[in-house]
Amino acid sequence: MPRKEKIREMFDGIAGDYDKLNHIMSLDIDRTWRKRALKRIFRATAAERRRFRTEGNRPAGFPAAILDIACGTGDFSIAIAREMLRRSDSRKVDGGQCRASGHVTGVDLSDGMLGVMREKVEKERLGNIISCETGDCENLRFPDGSFDRVTVAFGVRNFENREKGLKEMLRVLRPGGRMVILELSVPSNAFFRWMFNLYFLHILPVIGGRVSGDKSAYRYLPASVLGFPGRKAFMQTLRDCGFTNVTHKAFTLGICRMYTGEK
Repeated sequence: MPRKEKIREMFDGIAGDYDKLNHIMSLDIDRTWRKRALKRIFRATAAERRRFRTEGNRPAGFPAAILDIACGTGDFSIAIAREMLRRSDSRKVDGGQCRASGHVTGVDLSDGMLGVMREKVEKERLGNIISCETGDCENLRFPDGSFDRVTVAFGVRNFENREKGLKEMLRVLRPGGRMVILELSVPSNAFFRWMFNLYFLHILPVIGGRVSGDKSAYRYLPASVLGFPGRKAFMQTLRDCGFTNVTHKAFTLGICRMYTGEK
């Protein structure tokens, strides 16, 4: 079975327990990481600020079109939509559904994860702001320059062809737009790296296996983190794929890293 199909099957199998395990195992710190990423998503780039000065003002509801790749069960898409709603001048409730000036589009390989996402979006009454669909990040259906922002939260390490997926993200990004990636990482400090490895390689598979019934999935997840390129190598990959103004910021002793780049 191709690697991409194995990953799809694995996430379909753990979709029902994924949120509970994710928040328990991260001690809910992942919510803080997403909040910090939101600031970069909604901050205009230098190119956008120049455009706004030429046009006279920053458009209401900017950024208006955001693509969330590997959206999973929708936590990041929902956080983005909530922030979009908070900032929107046209905020209102229509038939119980929230409305805002912008829209978030989620894409994921796993139908199981998207099924959980749709339930959460409906519960949050964000169906007018968020849509989601099954899709492959390496072959996006969207035209060039469709989105002001492209985001990925903890999914880039699962790309089968990382460079191809990153180039697709750049393609659908509008000129002057920003890409924001959150990804787990191995801490640089030797002691915390030892603790990280102990937890992720030995404790996590046991907890994940007992809760989800799929111990192999929770062996794959830490292995994918350990196999992800280091900060400098990944930043160079982003530049090689065509992104400019590439930046990096470490959170929580380097357990999570945020990468940004522009078109």
